Amino acid sequence: SIAQGWRYIIGFVIIFIIGSQLIGAIPLGVVSFLRAGDLISFAEAAEDTFLPLFDKQSNLYLFLIMLPFVVGLLIMIPVVKYFHKQRFKDLITTREKIDWKRVFFAFGLWGAFSIISTLIIYQISPESFQWNFKLMPFLGLLAITLLIIPLQTSFEELLFRGYLMQGLGIASKTRWLPFVLTSLIFGLMHILNPEIGKLGYSILIVYVALGFFLGLLTLMDDGMELALGFHAANNMIIALLITADWTALQTSSILIDISEPSASGQIISTLIVLPILVLIFAKKYKWSGWKDKLFGDVVQPLPDEIIE
Repeated sequence: SIAQGWRYIIGFVIIFIIGSQLIGAIPLGVVSFLRAGDLISFAEAAEDTFLPLFDKQSNLYLFLIMLPFVVGLLIMIPVVKYFHKQRFKDLITTREKIDWKRVFFAFGLWGAFSIISTLIIYQISPESFQWNFKLMPFLGLLAITLLIIPLQTSFEELLFRGYLMQGLGIASKTRWLPFVLTSLIFGLMHILNPEIGKLGYSILIVYVALGFFLGLLTLMDDGMELALGFHAANNMIIALLITADWTALQTSSILIDISEPSASGQIISTLIVLPILVLIFAKKYKWSGWKDKLFGDVVQPLPDEIIE
């Protein structure tokens, strides 16, 4: 009902705006101010998310820009437990417990595809890449990637495919509205990424398509495990294996892509690969009742279970 929906609006403000965007950004702001030395330099650097104050591919900068996601996740846990009187597990899955096999299957499938496809492109067109491996920066990057990036991707999934989808479903009593809205919002939230400046607004098609793909996985599989595994693999492989000077994630990765990027190439490959992944998951997990799961009514929202 709408009466229950307002709780999710308040919760979203607490988790995302106050927790992630305000409290979570304090460490980056403090370190950036100390590096800038004066307010004018600080204000100028703020226009470019403080990146000019750090070395390119800085592990410290990567850690600081990941912290807001970690803070958001830490605040989300008590909000779900005490404000919504709900088990945190119920935000993730309708199963009795989280199915970690699903998480690792999706992680392994997309991780393997990403590594193999990158190696094939490297073999075909080595001039498109620059070798960037440096042991000490890479070890720091590895630690951040293993410890922090899964928390970053999990927060995004829990916020969009968990919290917002559940709140909109309870308020609207529909499945299609949260499916469509959270997918569009997820895609459009990437509008400030540097990729837009390089490739144009058409690249938003990739992010919106990813939003619909992850939403579809969540609704069809009655849980977020596949989406959590896929998203973690995607960001971790990008961080460790390959980066480019025009992407949002600047890291001490093994390779730097120095080729001229193509928006149409990325859009076409995304629209080919994602349906194939859906077919693999659908066959493996024997999905059925597509129309009802994606566009049916929410008959019985997850119970607001009081926790002892």
